[in-house]
Amino acid sequence: MPQPPLGLGIMGCGSVARAYMEPIARLRAQGKVTPVACCDVLPERARDYAQQYGVAHLAKSLEEMLRRDEVRAVLVFVPNHFHAEMASAALAAGRHVLLEKPMATTLADARALAEQARQSRGHLVCAPFVMLSPTLQTVARRLAAGDVGRVFAARARYGWAGPDWGPWFYGREGGPLFDLGVYDLTALTGLFGPARRVTALATLCIPRRRVEGKSVQVQTPDNVQLILDFGGGLLASLLTGYTIQQVRGYALEIYGETGVMQVAGHTWAPQGYELWQNEAGSWQVFPEQEPNWPWTAGLDHLVECALTGQKPAVTPEHALHVTEIMIKALESAREGKALRLTTTFTPALTGAHRPRPAHRLHDPKRRPEHEQG
Repeated sequence: MPQPPLGLGIMGCGSVARAYMEPIARLRAQGKVTPVACCDVLPERARDYAQQYGVAHLAKSLEEMLRRDEVRAVLVFVPNHFHAEMASAALAAGRHVLLEKPMATTLADARALAEQARQSRGHLVCAPFVMLSPTLQTVARRLAAGDVGRVFAARARYGWAGPDWGPWFYGREGGPLFDLGVYDLTALTGLFGPARRVTALATLCIPRRRVEGKSVQVQTPDNVQLILDFGGGLLASLLTGYTIQQVRGYALEIYGETGVMQVAGHTWAPQGYELWQNEAGSWQVFPEQEPNWPWTAGLDHLVECALTGQKPAVTPEHALHVTEIMIKALESAREGKALRLTTTFTPALTGAHRPRPAHRLHDPKRRPEHEQG
């Protein structure tokens, strides 16, 4: 017997919620979901959202939403400092939860939420969902297979000039690490496993910003560089900030003993990858195989898991580890020293920096296994 559609409750009806409406509409057309209720701090925005996207009910609060039995999954698209609180309440009510990044803004909240998720009847999947990308999964497999040998270094970067909406982006619980760097940190740890130490420098370059027509005081660093120690000699760096006007080139560069891999575009929107192997002596270019892969892919994954009983590949433990990295990176910048990381997780695909069997030379006449039809 087919499963009934998964009833969705949507907390927050701003730009992120609107980005999720395309996959919600697609899943609805497939009979997998139905948007039951939505809620926003601005009632008129919730009303417009409901009318535009066919959401059945308006809710004044999360509590009111959770009183509806037909709401079986809650999508949390609110400002950072409400994330852990709302996700915890929904899990406590036995619901599945999709939580936009970051998981939490304090390490204590993130630890408590991960522990609650381990014991909850509902799944908790935390953005970003970069490791669901077919391109990053391919990169992970090729690294683990030894296609560039033992990995020694990696470099990631993601930034832009900063939002002119949402003053909370510039508050103490905002900033580019939670907003932007989280994507690449999730990718780095998804590829290489848990990091051991973090050290960072962070500065505030633009102390006042124009947001929604008003001048606001920035209360958090807007320019961050950090280094992760993964052990085994592997170091990875990240540059992120609201201080980057434009970027070209590669989101992620991985340097191995016998080769190099580079991911083009952004980790949340890959545009293929390139591979250098010393034995080949040339760059091999692999165009993006899934150009329409969406950064909202965690919703499809959550729905599939909820309807089939499958265990999510996106784990709260991974999100907790990334949260610890971000929080301790800012602490490291304030204290001027490297800090040890205490959380860990088991990624679905990892081990790229560990010794592997001899790598295979890529034959440009033969498509990789993931591209064969």
